[in-house]
Amino acid sequence: MARASDDPIRYIDRTRDYYLALGYGAPYRWARLEEVPFAPLPRPLFDATVAIITTAAAYNAAAKFYEAYAGPTASMPDLHISHVAIDRDHTTAEDIGTYFPLAALARAAAAGRIGRVGPRFYGLPTNRSQSTTMDVDCPALVAMCRADGVDATLLVPNCPVCHQSVALAARALEEAGIAAVVMGCALDIVERVGVARFLFSDFPLGNSAGRPHDVASQDETLGLALDLLDGARGPCTTVRSPLRWTGDPAWKASYCNAARLTPEDIIARRAAFDAGKAVAAAKRAARTD
Repeated sequence: MARASDDPIRYIDRTRDYYLALGYGAPYRWARLEEVPFAPLPRPLFDATVAIITTAAAYNAAAKFYEAYAGPTASMPDLHISHVAIDRDHTTAEDIGTYFPLAALARAAAAGRIGRVGPRFYGLPTNRSQSTTMDVDCPALVAMCRADGVDATLLVPNCPVCHQSVALAARALEEAGIAAVVMGCALDIVERVGVARFLFSDFPLGNSAGRPHDVASQDETLGLALDLLDGARGPCTTVRSPLRWTGDPAWKASYCNAARLTPEDIIARRAAFDAGKAVAAAKRAARTD
């Protein structure tokens, strides 16, 4: 069995080469923040209200959403990952605990680690338009958190663009005085944007909250994120989870690797990507009509 590399995937480079191989034009320009705000916790964590911000959709697996939304946390919601760019070759997204840590957060509340789980969770759209994320989605997200009296947030992305979206949202939350920690798997994207607190897990995309069907790893991952909320003393604080992926060690070499695509692969993946863009464009048009 091949030995897993200790170096994180450089998602910016990997996705640039992948989409160029599929025949798309100029590479995407990722966000970079010149200044990173930092908001300390307004009260001790054991008395704080902590909420989850997700990029998962409250619909079927083929759906995508385009507006920030909120849902109750009194019961487990029916959330799914619709993003085509998560690592579906090495993970299944069947265990919601890997991308939506509500159960782990409830256990932390029951143990007295936090004061309470926020009354609602919040959905943040995965938007390639950075201006839409910052000018439309982030203000809506901040307003909902303020309305619910949220002290701190856990932002859990899935695909590469998700990581950029939640990093931009974390900036808006910190500016509003709401402490934020990003729990993610794309180190280069989050650190390029710049966030106050980042918990990096070197896992396939779609597993930012822990390994699938491994409650202990999900609780440990959540605990590391809560430690960051409590312990960070300034912006750009990154903590790397010590946990390792227990599945196929070849996942890093195969994810979106243009060098491994056959001509038939390129045709099929280009067609699938174009079909997805057409559906998204139709939904956006219907929303603005």
